Amino acid sequence: MNTLPNWYERKFAFDFPTGLYVNLLVRLRGAPARLEELARACSADLLIRKPEGKWSIQENAGHLLDLEPLWLTRVADFLSGAQILSATDLGNRKTHEANHNARPIEKILAEFRQARFALLERLEPLSSDLFSRSALHPRLKTPMRLVDHLYFVAEHDDHHLARIWELARL
Repeated sequence: MNTLPNWYERKFAFDFPTGLYVNLLVRLRGAPARLEELARACSADLLIRKPEGKWSIQENAGHLLDLEPLWLTRVADFLSGAQILSATDLGNRKTHEANHNARPIEKILAEFRQARFALLERLEPLSSDLFSRSALHPRLKTPMRLVDHLYFVAEHDDHHLARIWELARL
């Protein structure tokens, strides 16, 4: 049973101080460890079980990996002064076609850690003023600062980590 709200129905208030970018960088840095802790506590059968035909634990983990290139592209959008952020595939085709359940979970976890740290390596050297740069989010139709983007990514991580936590307890 999925008790989480639909991701696409979530509303976001981007009204916090830009200086919170440091907190968000730390939160993003912790996502691979939290994912590893959740996944490694599961049996191989549990990792690939698909209740109600929805994504398995392993597919949720793979989805986090699949979106890392988008997050990095959007950072480049902010830094280049783009007016509108790069759009995502709202159908999640990459995740549906990736067959993450056929891959070793250790490989998905390692690749997610590597991709997330590549994102952080791009973000951490930036000067604090760059985190206030703004562009229009294509789906939300609202301006988003770079710091808001970090919050959005962290919330997306937590959404899927919470789903994994739920799936591990079914």
